[in-house]
Order: sequence, then C-alpha cells, then structure tokens
Amino acid sequence: MSAITVVGVGADGWPGLSEAARAALHTAEAVLGGARQLALLPAEVTADRVPWPSPLRPSVPGLLNRFAERRLVVLASGDPMFYGIGRTLIECGVPAESLRVLPHPSSVSLACARLGWPVEETEVVTLVGRAPETLHAALYPGRRILVLSANASTPALVAKLLTERGFGPSRMRVLEQLGGPAETVREGLADDWSLPPGDPLNVLAIDCAAIDPNSPRQQLTSGLRDELFESDGQLTKRHIRAATLAALGPAPGELLWDIGGGSGSIGIEWLRAHRSCRAVSVERDPVRVERIVRNAASLGVPRLRVVHGAAPAALAELDVPDAVFIGGGLTVPGVLESCWSALRPGGRLVANTVTLESEALLTQWYRRHGGELVKLSVAHAVPVGGFTGWRQAMPVTQWSVVKGGGAGMSGAAEELGGAAK
Repeated sequence: MSAITVVGVGADGWPGLSEAARAALHTAEAVLGGARQLALLPAEVTADRVPWPSPLRPSVPGLLNRFAERRLVVLASGDPMFYGIGRTLIECGVPAESLRVLPHPSSVSLACARLGWPVEETEVVTLVGRAPETLHAALYPGRRILVLSANASTPALVAKLLTERGFGPSRMRVLEQLGGPAETVREGLADDWSLPPGDPLNVLAIDCAAIDPNSPRQQLTSGLRDELFESDGQLTKRHIRAATLAALGPAPGELLWDIGGGSGSIGIEWLRAHRSCRAVSVERDPVRVERIVRNAASLGVPRLRVVHGAAPAALAELDVPDAVFIGGGLTVPGVLESCWSALRPGGRLVANTVTLESEALLTQWYRRHGGELVKLSVAHAVPVGGFTGWRQAMPVTQWSVVKGGGAGMSGAAEELGGAAK
C-alpha cells in the first residue's frame, strides 16, 4: 500500500490549508472525503473526487484497496486524529507509518479560542454517532462542556436533555462554521431554548448550572447513591458496590464481564471510571435487561453491552475479559469454571454472595487459587422509638483473586496444609 496523506480541512476551506496540504492535493490522483469537504476544493485540484459511502467504516478497506497504487489523499474535518477519519483508518488496519497526517486546528481548539476556555480544563463530549445520553456522565454544576454536534438538531436535543436532568438554567452557545466566513454564535438557556435549527456544522458550548444543587448527584468515585438506579431490589448496594469496584480495579481500555447484572450497577460504574473502559452485563431476566439499559443511559454510559441470557452458555461468544464480577448464579454448574477459564492471565475475578451455599463454594475456590476472602458488613442508623439504633444489612462474603497473580497458597490454605501434617 502506498502512503496515504490525510488532510484536515476547516470551514475556511482551501484558504485555510497549509502549503504542505495544498501540495499534497495538487499531486493527488484520488481524493476521498465527505461531500461537504470535497466541495471546498477548487478546480485546480484535478484528482478524482470520491465521496465516502454510508455507512463509512465497512467501505474503508475496499476503497483503500481500490486506490492502493495511486497517490491518495483523504480529507477530514479539522484534526483527523481527534474523533476523525485518521483513527478510523488505523482501526481498519492501515499502519501508522503509512499515514501522513496534516491536521487543521480542531473545532475544540477553535471553540475554546472564541470562548476563552482553557482547552485542558474543558470537557469534550461527541454526539456524532453516539447516543445523546452519553452527555449525562459529564453533567456537574459549574462545569464547562463542549459538545460535538451530530447535526443542526443537536442543540435542541441537548437543551431538552439538560432541562429534564435539572440543568435547565445552563447557558448554551452554538458556534457555527467555526473558522469560516459564515462563522456565527447563537445562545440561550436550556429551559428556554426556542432557537430554530441552524447550520449542521456546529459545536455546542454549555456552562452547566443546576436548579437544585442539593438533589441526588453523580460523583467521580464509585459508590453512587442507590436512588440513582432504577431497581427491583436486585442491586449491589452503595457501600458494597464501592468495595467491589475497588477489588475489580478498573483501568483504561479494560473489559469487564458482569454476570447476573441485576440493575447493572457494577457494569455501569466500571464504565464511568474511564471513557475507554468496556463492559458486558449478562442477565437472564428480560425485564431486568431493559432496566439495565435504562440505568446505563440515565447514568451516561449507554455503551454498556447487555446480553440477555444465562451463564455459562451466554458467555461463549464474548471477548476475553480483563475482569469478571459474579453477582448472581454462583452455584449454577459451570459458571465459576467458565469465568475462570475465560479470564486472561493477570485478570481479576470478584464474586459476592449472601448465602451459605455460595460461601462454601467460594471458600473452596479460595483454598485452591488463593486471593482474598472477606466478609463485608454494613449497618445503618435508624429510629428506635425516640432513640437511634443500628439496623444490620445481610453480610456479604466477597472473594477476589488475580489469575496467576498469587505466590502459591494463601495464608489460610498454608495453615490448613500445616495442620494436616
């Protein structure tokens, strides 16, 4: 494959391109790009102009093969490596050394320059090809957010979402055609948004303001308040959930299997730990499956994959996990074995239970594989007549282990072995 030049184009079109970018387009034999981008090129660019088909991603390998022996330029909006075609090409198998990327200032850089917002302190959420509920995870009073709009209807959609979430007083500014001769800014409040759709090429700036700062709030750490989840009672409660996430230890890019999803809380909080985290929630009850989907959307991680089925059969086609949580079905034959077998070396497995039967099973696995076996107990203060007393929740037995991470038997297992001698 010949080297591919990827040229970032702004709303200013040809006049805004660098000399290197213009030279690449002058010598190109074929140019791939969106219809809007191709229309910005002057007649002096004589290369064949090929618009991307829709859907784009499945067509990429075939088009690259078609032009493999020709001087090819691919057009991108702004910075090709910021939610752009540059990333798509890499993910479709183009080696990084085969790409020559010539970026234009991104829409985020241009927007922050107009607004006076420090780029490094500005939250960026893209709604291009993503569910609008993705924005939920970024909503905190006082935060500044830039939304990469999917089209002209995005601002009105976001205004409705903000109002429904209690962020109606938020100031919204729509920055259209940034960097181009038709650049404009329109603004209003989310709960009073009445502006008609404008230019489809826009970035939305939000100054987050909440109606009631004392309402149940999200947080960055695990252990969201239980009332933020819709539940039928099958919910890993807040304090146990925080301890469970600590044992699972999410890290960027890692995949979690959440077996017996219930209300989806473990998978949801895993995804909220980092935008690149991935999770699959496996749940056999169809009503709970729908509930998990709603909870994931409400808490800003609609990317949670929910599999309707029972373990271990439902695990067969899943990608290899970095971590596994078993919150239900421990005593079902084959569940623990399948999860342990699928887990990659160095991966973590955490299992919680409140029953003696499952606790006995976890004790056996603890003796066999080591790790840590703990009992978690939480009590809440409640009124007792005119006084206050403690109400004890059911204690939770938790086994956590790193596959291949132990240095032999656990301390408890060594003691048992010593006693038998």
